[in-house]
Amino acid sequence: MKWRELLLDGIETNYRVAENLIKMVDDSELNWKPPLGDNWMTVGQLLYHITESCGLCFKGFVTGEWGFPADFDPSQMKEEDMLPPAESMKSVSSVSEALQLLASDKEIALSTLASCSDERLETEPAPAMWDQMKPVLGKRLLEMILHLQQHKGQLFYYLKMMGRPVNTNHLWGSS
Repeated sequence: MKWRELLLDGIETNYRVAENLIKMVDDSELNWKPPLGDNWMTVGQLLYHITESCGLCFKGFVTGEWGFPADFDPSQMKEEDMLPPAESMKSVSSVSEALQLLASDKEIALSTLASCSDERLETEPAPAMWDQMKPVLGKRLLEMILHLQQHKGQLFYYLKMMGRPVNTNHLWGSS
């Protein structure tokens, strides 16, 4: 399997499953978070994070456009800027907003991938500001799909803890 096929399959599957899981949330539950421990995102914050966990990163790696100010220097970022506490994270205000943002992020992922050559996917080094290893661009984009997949799984477990009747089929998209 080539990078493009693998990435397209990952995009289609993970966005579809994330969308189905998001649809299981009610607007009244956006402030819910796990009751034990600390530094948990609320459901609304998790939904927002899901909607920017893949496509925007695709765009950053492929085009170099991360949306930062021109004078931004990632080497000057503090750890708390890279891994902010949950209470400082953005939240969606509705499930409808989350679904719109997710669709937009998917479109960014698809259009960005379409603009990228197979040669770039297979050969171009892709360091990240949080990880200076230099995997090829295709692998780095796959990591962004896995980022979406991870947070999709987090939402699945939130739904379980909230008492929703979810099972493995919901997590992997076979239901």
